[in-house]
Amino acid sequence: MSDVLTTRALNRTTLERQLLLQRWRLPALDAVERVAGLQAQAPFPPYYGLWSRLVDFRPEELADLLTTRQVVRIVLMRSTIHLVSARDCRLLRPLVQVVSERGLSAVFGRSLDGLELEEVAKAGRALVDERPLTFAELGAQLREQWPDRDASALAQVVRAKVPLVQVPPRAIWGAGGLARHTSAESWLGAPMDPQPALAELVRRYLAAFGPATVADIAKWSGLTKLGEVVDGIRPELRTFRDERGRELVDLPDAPRPDPDTPAPVRYVAEFDNLLLAHADRTRVIADEHWPRIYTVNGIFPGTVLVDGFVRGTWRIVKQRRKVTLRVDPFVRLAKRDQAALGKEGERLLAFAAPDAEARDIEVSAAG
Repeated sequence: MSDVLTTRALNRTTLERQLLLQRWRLPALDAVERVAGLQAQAPFPPYYGLWSRLVDFRPEELADLLTTRQVVRIVLMRSTIHLVSARDCRLLRPLVQVVSERGLSAVFGRSLDGLELEEVAKAGRALVDERPLTFAELGAQLREQWPDRDASALAQVVRAKVPLVQVPPRAIWGAGGLARHTSAESWLGAPMDPQPALAELVRRYLAAFGPATVADIAKWSGLTKLGEVVDGIRPELRTFRDERGRELVDLPDAPRPDPDTPAPVRYVAEFDNLLLAHADRTRVIADEHWPRIYTVNGIFPGTVLVDGFVRGTWRIVKQRRKVTLRVDPFVRLAKRDQAALGKEGERLLAFAAPDAEARDIEVSAAG
């Protein structure tokens, strides 16, 4: 009979593996790999993601990793942009390639009828390797060869078929820049992994997010038929059950802290995989609170953790020389939690706007 893990036990385990149960003294590169990458649909949430996880994290550290090509921003799991190490890029992109291609067909299928996609991909790779291009620039140049086709659809063929990284100054703290792309192979000076194993993707996921169901792994990756992969490595895994009786699999020696381990308040970054890496998110957010953060346009706000669970959202508003942290709790907070959020909020504002002449924290009424 498998051991049963309560929701609280899963919460503490997930926070530990996502480096949120305490702040860690780790190089940023190690942290990015430990958490299996940071979702990066917007340029700067990964900086806040590392700030919430590491002791004395400085934005310059991540910016340096980007400019020295040790980490990259690339379309990966769920066909969304992630910030990952160069090593994980080479492993993961070939494995989730099918997810991007599936999305291409679903969105642009009719626009691509009769088009030789591999020819478009080859032409696009040559263009972006000559010089990094925005998708608008790429589509316009491809349309010179395929004048009867939609430029945006042509660019998306390359996005799906070719591993493209966004190059600096995009996502460099304190800098601006359009999203320009080149091939990962060109940028990294190395090919994608020629023999990537789905079993390794499962292990990487479990190390960062386990214990988990097969459905959780599928939700995170966007892949299907992962039950077969899990069954193939089942002898090396440990199994549990959740409170609903569903099977959870895990790496046998991965940390599983005591469910009563204290969890400090945390301001979690926008788009953080903490909320997006499981089919059942109740280990971090109650079902009734999910509609409060799920938006039609796909923008996931920064969230507030109290006792390990999402209890509100946050955002920073900058007005000239003043910066304000606005916190919207979902529930009434105890005075000690309010005080802890205030102290952590001051640290957040000092990180986000060190040169601001005035800083303020506004907490709305719960509800």
